[in-house]
Amino acid sequence: MTKFLLAVHVLAAIVAIGPVTVAAGMFPPAARRAIEAPDDVRAAETVQLLHRICRVYAVVGVAVPAFGFATASNMHVLGSAWLITSIVLTALAAVVLAALVLPRQSALVEAGASGGTRRMTVRLAMFTGVFNLLWAVVTVLMIVRPGSTTGA
Repeated sequence: MTKFLLAVHVLAAIVAIGPVTVAAGMFPPAARRAIEAPDDVRAAETVQLLHRICRVYAVVGVAVPAFGFATASNMHVLGSAWLITSIVLTALAAVVLAALVLPRQSALVEAGASGGTRRMTVRLAMFTGVFNLLWAVVTVLMIVRPGSTTGA
């Protein structure tokens, strides 16, 4: 059962978190292009698509910690420092995404090319970078797992 839960946890992370990190990272430059070329319909559509990807996969991403908790419980590692750190960083990443990234994306989408500013995209890029960095650290912790008995 543990192997199944771990497999689903890893697959959920790849399928759900991967698209959010990529789309969120692509959003600020795409928004900048849409602002610089307000008549470019394709640029505006790209911004809307990237925002939709972020919103949908953020919801799907809830499966990652859900299966992570189930896996950790089966492995009896819920009290491990590396896991607690990962849980805290995952929660922080979720807060950054929900409170800082998605609302700023929405504001840029709603403002459109005429209402968005370069400064808005720069600030969004910073928050997106923090979000992606948090996920990178969690990924490293999941792979390295200090105190692991796997010998890695």
